[in-house]
Formats: sequence, C-alpha cells, structure tokens
Amino acid sequence: MGTKTLCLLLASLLVAYYVYTPVPENIEERWKLMLINAGFRTIEHVAELTEWLGLMHYMEVLMMITSMEYTAPVSDENMTVTDTKFNNVPVRLFIPKKQSSGLRRAVIYIHGGGWCVGGSAMEPYDLLSRWTASKLNAVVVSVEYRLAPKYHFPVQFEDVYTVVKFFLQNSVLAQYGVDPHRICVSGDSAGGNLAAAVAQKLLEDLEVKVKLKIQVLLYPALQTLDLDSPSYRDNENKPILPRSLMVRFWSEYFTTDISLKEAMASNRHVPAESSHLFRLVNWSNLLPEEFKKDHVYVGPKYGSSRFGKKYPGFLDPRAAPLLADDTKLLGLPMTYVLTCQHDVLRDDGLMYVSRLREAGIEVIHDHIEGAIHGVLMFITSPTHLALGHRVANKYIEWLNMNL
Repeated sequence: MGTKTLCLLLASLLVAYYVYTPVPENIEERWKLMLINAGFRTIEHVAELTEWLGLMHYMEVLMMITSMEYTAPVSDENMTVTDTKFNNVPVRLFIPKKQSSGLRRAVIYIHGGGWCVGGSAMEPYDLLSRWTASKLNAVVVSVEYRLAPKYHFPVQFEDVYTVVKFFLQNSVLAQYGVDPHRICVSGDSAGGNLAAAVAQKLLEDLEVKVKLKIQVLLYPALQTLDLDSPSYRDNENKPILPRSLMVRFWSEYFTTDISLKEAMASNRHVPAESSHLFRLVNWSNLLPEEFKKDHVYVGPKYGSSRFGKKYPGFLDPRAAPLLADDTKLLGLPMTYVLTCQHDVLRDDGLMYVSRLREAGIEVIHDHIEGAIHGVLMFITSPTHLALGHRVANKYIEWLNMNL
C-alpha cells in the first residue's frame, strides 16, 4: 500500500470516527446532526488535550469557542437592543418599538451552558430573545451571569436572583412599561435550573411584592444526587450532551477539584448523612411508567462525607431545585416544562413535573420525541435544524397564550 493511499485511508477512518455517531432512527436530519455532533466532539477533545498539556482549563477552551458566536446588541426598525446592567449585573435588554395599547408583558430569560459557558450575546440566544420580544410585543431581559471555573455556586444563582429582584421593583417595571401581573422567568438547561431556583426563592423573599405569572423550564438540570437515572443511562453517549460532559458541568459548578467529578461519574458523591434527600429524586416513584422501561431502581451508593462538608452546594436547593421540600413548592406559578427524548436531563424535568403536580401546581408538560438536548440552540445558520425552529415556535406560542 502506497503512502498516499495509507494517508487517505487513515484520514477517512478519522473522519468516519468523528462523523458517524449512532443516532436514533426517529431523529430528523440525521446526517446533519452527525456533522454538528462531530464538531462538538472535536471541540471537547481539543479541550481535553489542552487541559492535559496544562495550557488552559477545559471550560476556558469551550468558552473560547462559544464566544465566536457572540453578536453585538444591534437595534433595528422594530427593536431596541442594548447591553446594560441591572444592579451591577450585565443584561441584554430587548424593547419593541411597536406601540402597545397598554402595559407590556415581560420575559426574564436565563441562558444555558452548564453554568460554565455561553451567554446572552450568543447568536441563538440573541435571536430567540428577539423573536420572543417581537412576537409577544414584550420586554425581554436576558441575563449575563458570571461563569465557572472562575466563579462557582452560588455566584451564578446570586447574579440571576439580583437581576430578577431588581426588575420586579414597581419603579423599574414602570420605567419599562411592564405589567406587574404578566411577568415570566424562563431558561434552558442550566438556565432552566436557575429559573426554577429563582422562582422558589422568590416565594420566601418578603421584600418582593410582585409575583411571577409563569415559569418556563426548558430541558432543565434540576438534581445532583442521582446521575444514574434512566435518562442518564439511555442517553449516556447521545449527541450534544453526553453523560460525561454533564457530570463535568455539575462538578465545575461547585469546584475545580477533580475528585468531585470522579465521584459524580461513579454516582458515589452523596454522603450517607444526606440519605434522606434521595426520596425527593427517587425516579422509581416519580417517573411515568413509559419512561422507566426495563430499568431497575438501584438504591443510593454513598460517598465520602468530605464532599458534603467541603462542597455543600450540591445539596442546596438553590443549585438543585428538586431537593426543595414539598412545602417550598407551594405557591409556585403556573409552570411549563419541556423535555427531550434523547437527553440525559429528561428525567429531571419529568420528576419535577410529578412533584409540582403533587403539590397542586398547574403544570403543562411538553415532551418532544426525537429531540436532543439543546434543541433551541439550533436555530441559526449553519447549524439550524427544522426541529429547533418548531420547538422555538412552540415555546413562543405557549408564552403568547399564557403570559
């Protein structure tokens, strides 16, 4: 075999390795998703190599890539877009120029990215906020919270809560012409986590007089205790968010200590003294039968007590809203939860739906078959997917009908 032929063969094998990922049959645009996923996998491998060489932290590499999608706050004939600060926390503000017959609705949006990457200025988030503001003739506040690994929990939560609390002041709402009875907090993935945590915290904050009308949780991450639920098992190596990456996001939210990541990866990170919390995330009781399939619930495997003492954040409901006691769920606003079939976080959303309904909260659950995690991020070229556009439209239509 000649040298050129060998090189061609090796290159072909390498391309095939990256491009061909087993993709479920019910996923649309399968080859396009394979190519997109190949790009994600390449970035992850580059990040691993760069970190291994001691050149840069893994998440810093991912952040460099996502920053390439950042777009300026461009206003046009229909929308005024500005980057400003609410109580010293950066936000991107979208205000329609169209006249309104009365006070406007408002959506506070919290972006995803595993508390480590992403931002309100990324093109997909900028576009989604523009669509929301335009179609609802609403004010949209997109929060730019600080990220790990430079900042750990509870900084991300505190940044978002600061913005929400500031915006809910009657004087601020009046400044932007917002109806205090028609306000929503919304977020995807890690942003859905923060939205749920904020909604819970507002219930006990006596300084906040304005109440949320609705909360929207788009494929949210909601619990840190059991990273071996059926959705984590079934989607361990599915496109976009494999289990290994989600475990890394969770651990980085609390610390750069690699030992917590390793313990989470083996699902042995919860100390025995916190065993009482497992009842709040017991999927054998909380999941609908069709999502349990043939999975058998295995009781918790306890880890070192030092994790709970050194990094208590992963046992805090502000980081894991599913750990909130039932009494803390009472009084939450009407809730829309969107889950995706091929997503490690699917069961987090499903369990929260069950617990909210048990608490008497009105919940609308929208489960998307054939969808992957982060589907709303795929609405801009060249990675746009038809399903991403349909889900975005579904989300905005629901807001329009219920906010």
